[in-house]
Formats: sequence, C-alpha cells, structure tokens
Amino acid sequence: MEKVSSFLLWSSILLPAALIFLLVRKKRKNVGIRSRPRPPGPRGWPVVGNMFDLGSVPHLTLAALRQKHGPVVSLQFGSMKTVVVLSAEAATELFKNHDLSFAGRTITEAMRGCSFNESSMALGQYGPYWRALRRICTTELFINRRLNETVSIRNKCVDDMLRWIAEEAEEKGSVEVIRFAFLAVFNLVSNLMLSRDLLDPQSKEGAEFFRLNSTMAGLSGKPNVADFFPSLRWLDPQGIRKKMDECVGRALEIASGFVEDHIQNQSLGEEIGKKDFLDVLLEFRGEVKERVEISDRDLKVLILEIFLAATDTTTSTIEWAMAELLRNPGLMSKVQAELDQVVGRGIKIEEKHMEGLPYLNAVIKETLRLHPPLPFLIPRRAVEDTEYMGYSIVKDTQVLVHAWAIGRDPSWDDPLSFKPERFLHSDIDYRGHHFQLIPFGAGRRMCAGLPLADRMLHLLLGSLLHCFDWTLDGNVMPETLDMEERMGITLHKAIPLKAIPKPRMA
Repeated sequence: MEKVSSFLLWSSILLPAALIFLLVRKKRKNVGIRSRPRPPGPRGWPVVGNMFDLGSVPHLTLAALRQKHGPVVSLQFGSMKTVVVLSAEAATELFKNHDLSFAGRTITEAMRGCSFNESSMALGQYGPYWRALRRICTTELFINRRLNETVSIRNKCVDDMLRWIAEEAEEKGSVEVIRFAFLAVFNLVSNLMLSRDLLDPQSKEGAEFFRLNSTMAGLSGKPNVADFFPSLRWLDPQGIRKKMDECVGRALEIASGFVEDHIQNQSLGEEIGKKDFLDVLLEFRGEVKERVEISDRDLKVLILEIFLAATDTTTSTIEWAMAELLRNPGLMSKVQAELDQVVGRGIKIEEKHMEGLPYLNAVIKETLRLHPPLPFLIPRRAVEDTEYMGYSIVKDTQVLVHAWAIGRDPSWDDPLSFKPERFLHSDIDYRGHHFQLIPFGAGRRMCAGLPLADRMLHLLLGSLLHCFDWTLDGNVMPETLDMEERMGITLHKAIPLKAIPKPRMA
C-alpha cells in the first residue's frame, strides 16, 4: 500500500514536471527558429504587400525572382505570408526533410464553396480523414489490378475521340485539339466512375456537369481579395464565394442523382459487368476508417474532385505536347516512326505497347517539364514553425512549390528548348522520386491519380499521332505558332491549338 502511495506521489510530481519541460523546450525551439531570418524577397507596399507585383503572368514573375533573391523567396500578399520554392535543390530539401512540416493546405475562399474543402482529399488538411480517403484511392481505385480491368473503357473513349476528330476534319478541315481531348477524358472518367458517358448529346445533366466543372476550375484559379484580407470574407467583394457555392451545390445535386441511380439499378439486380469506381466507393459508405466515418456527401465530393483533377490537367498536357510537336515536325516524325515500328502501321495502339515506346514517353516527360499542368502544384501550408534552408518559416505560411520554374532550372541542358532526347538515356521520371521533375508533386501530398493519368496521357497522345498526320491550320508556320500561356488553376495555351488531321489509318 505504501508503494502504491509513493508511486502516485512521485507520478503527480514528475508528470507535470515532464510536461513543463517539454513545453519549455518546444517554446525555446520555436524562439530559436523565429530568431532566424525570413527568406529574402522583394520589398512590399504597406498593407497590400506584394499583391501588385505579380502582374498577369505570376508564374513568370515569381520565376524571375530567383536571379535576384535565390532559390527560396518570401512574399507577402495582404495578410498572407508566402514562400516560393524555385529550385530542384530547395524542392529536394522540402520533400525529403520537411514534407510533414509543410503537409497542410492553404484553403482559399473558392475552395470553401459549399464546404467542398471539408470533404476533399486534395484540399483536406493532413490528418485521419485525409489518410482514410488517400488509402481508399491508393489501395482500391488507382491500383494496377483495377486499372487493368478498365482497359476496354479507355479504348472505347479513345475510339470515340478519333471518330469525332475524323468527322469534324471532314466537315471543317481543322479541329480544336483540346476540345476533343477534353471530351475523351471526361467520358473516360465518367465511365470509370459511373459506367456511362456523361457527354452524350442527349444527356442534359451530363452537359451541365461538364459546364459546372469548367466554371469551378476557372473560379478556383482567380485571385481573390478575400483570401489576402480575411476581414473582407463576409463581404465577398468579387462574388467568387457566392458563385462557387452555386456551382458546387448544383454539381453535388447532379452527382447525388448519379449515385442514387446507381444504387437503384443495383437494387433491381442490374449488373453492368465489372465494378466501377462508384461501386468500390459505395462499399466504404458509412464505414469507419482511421476513426473517421465516410459519409454519402464525402463520396459525392470525391467523385466531383476526380472529374476536376483528371480532365483539366490531362487535356492541357495533351494540347501542349501537340503544340510542341507541331513546332518541331522532325520530332513528330520520330514519334510516328517509333509507333509504326512497335505497333504497326494500320494497327490500333494499345496500353500493352507503352513499355516499348521510349520516345513517346520522352515526349510526355519533356512536355511535363516545360508545361506542368499546375505551375505551383496545390499550395501547401506550414503546420508548425520550421527551419528550412537556414530560414524561419512560421506556422500557417503558404508554401508554393514552383514546378514550372524548377522544370526550367539552369541545371537542365538548354532548359528552354523542347528536347525529348534528354530523357532517352535517363532514369528521371515524374513519380515523385526525382525532384527536378515534379508535375504531379511529391511526398505525402502527391497526386493519388498518377497511375491513371500516366496511362491516359500515353494512350491519348499515342493514338492522336498514330492515327493522324497533323499540320498547322491556315497560314500558321511552326516558327510563328503562338505559345503564350493563360494562367488559371491550370496552365493552358492562351490561344487554343487548331490543327489539320489527315488519317494515317482507318
């Protein structure tokens, strides 16, 4: 009895003392971190900071700061502290040694539309809910077994795209490349998720869903004063939050209808064949994973999110690849010669051919190096005070990893030129292990859908080049093709690419 009393006495003394020691140690550590300088950067104006320094092409403006201020730059946008990572070395330090410290997300007002961010995986804060969704995606959806089961779906959507291009070319001569790539990817995702084409001309809801996706992508990439001055959020001065509430609300209504139709068909015993992604997700409805319950609303937001993530990024990459090849006809001929040799002239390209097409793979890598779909990836947030590259990064600082600038780092040989050959005898890939090429991010928060995106990019671009010979529209010459960029949440060509396809095979 005396031993128990003694143990309790010492516990009551030592435990509080240990807690006090840890708190003091943490406080001293934070004081030590905050005593270090912030990263260098341009001097800002009072109140607004560097808001007016960005211009209309912020990715170019921020990339240029490296020459004067170095690979890590500090800026202030209103009340929002921001750090920009501008080199492969700085990105390596971040992802290898500070990935967890910068694993949070900066949430803008647009992302809060209908509380979208609360159920989103890409925008969710690092924690149990995010880990639960991430595990579902990486172990149930985007795995090779599941993707191998859906090869026929991708083939069907690509066949539809090629037929639509041939019909449009026969009627008008030239085609807008990105429009047909978008239709193919959108229907591909809708078939994977819901076992149906959403952009069927007879589907009014599908057409509306398509429009809402495009509108949300545009609003998400628009600078918003309410993000820089949180005290103005209630006012919503640009109306972005109101528009996003309307778009997300309506898109979720439509997604709810898709889910209910799917459930009703299941209850009636209608079997479509192999499980689609929605079948898999419905198995987790109401299940508690990582101490988190996955709700119906969470699943509907995830469906919407996969559409948003897959369509805009994949189609912009296809458009940039085609534009670069049309500027370099000799390189296009090399890809087509490889396709003719490996696949065979007049034979349809399939996913099984991809491992034997190193030049096509090199073209895609080089396109993603020069034209990453998300130039700043998805903004991260410091979850604690952190010492990084010898500088103090305080908690809640926004961290932008400038993938566009890293892809044009001077360490690359002739970095501004389109040279797929640089990847032919290189093991550099975009799967998050080589930090000089990170179009899909790296670390804990890298894109979960990379395995699907990789297959889609190769199949779409390979099919376009194998089935058609391409020339530029009108009086446009390779050296005069406009390559100006239009900044949004993704980086598109400012002027959509138009080209003339001539069939190489039936």
